[in-house]
Amino acid sequence: MAVQLVKLRNVPEDELEEIHALMAAHDIDVYETSAGNWGISMPALWLRNDEQLEQARALLDEYAEERFQKARSEYNALKEAGKARTFLDIAKENPVRYIAYLLMIGALMYISLMPFLSLVS
Repeated sequence: MAVQLVKLRNVPEDELEEIHALMAAHDIDVYETSAGNWGISMPALWLRNDEQLEQARALLDEYAEERFQKARSEYNALKEAGKARTFLDIAKENPVRYIAYLLMIGALMYISLMPFLSLVS
């Protein structure tokens, strides 16, 4: 019976290709399901032979740790070079969106707190 290995929603293409290559290199038979035409189904990577489950999980855990360490080292290198994106950099990239979000947050807070503030006075 097939066993779900990885949910593929929001998984980058490069990561998916690396996972496929990893499974192929170790002769682990997997197949992929898509999100469907409307994007409401569960995209996932499935293992055909459940006898290979332990091996596949171990490989995926090792791969995930390596990918995490690589991303962390890249981030630290950017941070040391002063090129890592900060919250202020993101706000500067699109100030209109930033101001719109602040206004929406303010409006939601006002609407949420107004009944309680009217009780106090």
